[in-house]
Amino acid sequence: MVFYRYLSSMRFCLLLPLLLLPGLLTAQIPQRADILIRNGRLYDGTGNTWTLGDVAVRNGRIVAVGRLPANYPADTVLDAHGLAVAPGFLDVHTHIEDDEVRQPTADNFLYDGVTTVITGNCGSSRPDLRRYFRQLDSLHLSVNVASLVGQGTVRKAVMDRAQRQPAEAELTRMEALVDSAMRAGAVGLSSGLIYIPGTYTRTPELVRLARVAGRYHGLYATHMRNESDSVRQAIQEALQVGREAGVPVQISHLKLGGQQNWGHTDELLNLIEAARQSGQQVTIDQYPYTASSTSLSTLLPDAVQADGRDSLRARLARPAVRRAVEQFLVQRLKRKGLRHFSYAVVARFPPEPGYQGRSIEEINRLRRRPHTARAEAATVLDVVLQYDAGMVFHGMSETDVQNIMRYPQNMVASDASIRVWQEGTPHPRGYGSNARVLGHYVRELRVITLEEAIRRMTSLPAQTFGFSDRGLLRPGFAADIVVFDPATVADKSTFAQPHQYSVGMQYVLVNGRLTVREGKHTGQRAGQVLYGPGKQ
Repeated sequence: MVFYRYLSSMRFCLLLPLLLLPGLLTAQIPQRADILIRNGRLYDGTGNTWTLGDVAVRNGRIVAVGRLPANYPADTVLDAHGLAVAPGFLDVHTHIEDDEVRQPTADNFLYDGVTTVITGNCGSSRPDLRRYFRQLDSLHLSVNVASLVGQGTVRKAVMDRAQRQPAEAELTRMEALVDSAMRAGAVGLSSGLIYIPGTYTRTPELVRLARVAGRYHGLYATHMRNESDSVRQAIQEALQVGREAGVPVQISHLKLGGQQNWGHTDELLNLIEAARQSGQQVTIDQYPYTASSTSLSTLLPDAVQADGRDSLRARLARPAVRRAVEQFLVQRLKRKGLRHFSYAVVARFPPEPGYQGRSIEEINRLRRRPHTARAEAATVLDVVLQYDAGMVFHGMSETDVQNIMRYPQNMVASDASIRVWQEGTPHPRGYGSNARVLGHYVRELRVITLEEAIRRMTSLPAQTFGFSDRGLLRPGFAADIVVFDPATVADKSTFAQPHQYSVGMQYVLVNGRLTVREGKHTGQRAGQVLYGPGKQ
């Protein structure tokens, strides 16, 4: 009997592995991936050096990263041998409003490796973000979109373009609008303090509104009040808003304009770093060019633009006012150490497309006016009164651009819209900002390393804006992935011929969907709205 029990137990032990074998086999065989990226140099977004490995994607998420088994099952296998595999790039400073309807495929961003854009910058956003996000959901863009709420937009909704300080009741209404936008999913508050009505806004008003954004863990992103002669004071104001409101500060497109200011970027970076060392959360972004781009009206005095274009026309119709504004423009030119408005080039001017790509100096000559600064100032006013032209302003030092680029808490941004092919003569930053950093500043000039550049484009912006499942190559993260050739990636867009896509991006995945394949847009539109933490 004892011997029988022994045989029975032995029989069970022998059968046990056979009984468990189906489960063991199931556990060892991974779920089939939708897409498997093989043999790439994995730059995980942290800034660490690359490792050789694979990335498996299923249902829009990364499910495995590393040296995966040779028999790992997948519907689509992409060979990344010799290529860099990185998280999709996040462009923290864009202005896509209106163009997302006309160009939902966002080709210029995708060919530059960008899978997520943050819009609503410089104080200007959609007034009703809840409605805007619903619109984006129905449009199905090819990139993900998040938005800030614009302080200028909020102020206009309550006070229009009035040049005065708000009454308490008006400020309370503005706070309510910011609160509503944050609950709709905004990622923070933006300001544009060189634009009307941002120019009329004092610091305490900014603090009040930023404090509301802070209740929902939003940040304060600012196009500061000045980026040339008074840039130090502008930085100090931005830091003050952050301290008093208790919110992180994001300084938009940090630069130092005007030849009289070149060579002093260390002073700006020291101000920012001192704030960080004191415990204040401060970051910056930058586009890698020596020219800026905005509207021509920003050259005019703030007071003359108050209360809208009709008021502007009425004021400039008065000869004494017009003479004073022309003199203001001439003096501004002299402070830059310039004799002509050759640095100001028209990017977009629908009334006269022939002006596009020409400087104010050239347009003044076309109008057969004297070749003087005063005559060119008059041309500026005539153009503004006809249409507020989009401009490219050449006014920065390449040395300063590189110095700012070396700052570790600096992100790459385009400050651009979704480009409509062959429309106008826009700034090339809308086509090539990331590729220019990777090709020109990393590979050719070695200003920063490739690992560091990728960190600035991925995990740093994701962390700054609160996207907890983007910016890293990690299991469980959204499958926004870019595969590019570090040896050939380059920007092609120039100031003379801007409508040229970047090259070198072989594959781009957005939420697990293959959106660029072998350097060509597939037509996929898998972008999503990314909401801030206050979404209700």
